[in-house]
Amino acid sequence: MAFVENIKNNTIKRFITCSVPSTVCNLKCSYCYIRQIKRNDMCTNRFVLPGLKLAELLTPQRLGGICYFNLCADGETLLHPDVIDLIDGLTIQGHYVDIITNGTISKKFDELIKRLNDTQQKHMFVKFSFHYLELLRTDLMNEFINNVNKIKNSLISYTIEITPHDELIKYIDEIKTISLSKFGALPHITVARDENTKNIELLTNFQREKYAQIWGQFDSKLFDFKLRIFNEKRKEFCYAGDWSLKLDLETGKYRQCYRGCELGNIYDEGAIHFKAIGCCPLPHCFNGHAFLALGNIPGLQVPTYSDERNRIMKDGDNWLKQDCAKFFSTKLYESNEQYSSIKKGYYIINSIYSRIINKLKLIIKNEK
Repeated sequence: MAFVENIKNNTIKRFITCSVPSTVCNLKCSYCYIRQIKRNDMCTNRFVLPGLKLAELLTPQRLGGICYFNLCADGETLLHPDVIDLIDGLTIQGHYVDIITNGTISKKFDELIKRLNDTQQKHMFVKFSFHYLELLRTDLMNEFINNVNKIKNSLISYTIEITPHDELIKYIDEIKTISLSKFGALPHITVARDENTKNIELLTNFQREKYAQIWGQFDSKLFDFKLRIFNEKRKEFCYAGDWSLKLDLETGKYRQCYRGCELGNIYDEGAIHFKAIGCCPLPHCFNGHAFLALGNIPGLQVPTYSDERNRIMKDGDNWLKQDCAKFFSTKLYESNEQYSSIKKGYYIINSIYSRIINKLKLIIKNEK
């Protein structure tokens, strides 16, 4: 019954963030999280199954309803050879899908628009990462602008966002001018993080207040919320692991969250296992703009995901078209049952116990 209602009401059942196995990229951004923590070699690994076959393992029936899939590679996501097949296979089932891209691979945007029918396009969302300095360096600015316009003129929703970094500050006026001229609105601003720090700190030489002042001039709800919760330890009960999953598309393994327990493998037969993480092991929810805004912690005062992603352009049109805007305004707790106090306690104890066991296993492994 819940499955039927989820489809009927066009509400989100689960949020599944997916790692696309590729480090290949045509840009070299100084603030790239991957370059902070990984080597510079570039490679692409195929999915265990072709994209369309992989999508058949991720049906609404198996997942409990219509889900929202986030596809992101360590490099440029659209350079993975199977990703458009996967998008096709997921959206044809009614799922909503986004892809994070640097917006420069023109033939892939042509293929995406050609492959998806009107209904599928309405369930597709493109996150354009506006890497301003790299687009200038590589002479790809016009490619980026043209590809944004291709998506704008389709039924696909989109957003444009900038990763704020100190080197970019002196170009802010230029960015505003070109954005209003070419995109009809200012880009959203995310928050840059330093993966080399224990507590995942802000990636900037400025104090937090000055950082907020500099980038706050873009009037971005995405930035405002991400900065508000940055370095704020989450102590509430979190349903990640039940209402959301972290999925590795190379191995098929899925886990509760970035540092949560591994729950299973989608390539295995049978039901997918869902188990809430309860207490968060991270210093802070650095991607809470998605996990929290979509509703993993009921009762938390957060904006809708639609508000964080949309912009109204000078011509009155929206970056988010009607279907995506409505879907991204729903919350996970609207389509899922909350736990009793006793069940919450059980999951918290179980989560802590699992982490202790995993740490002990790692210690034993390192001593051998």
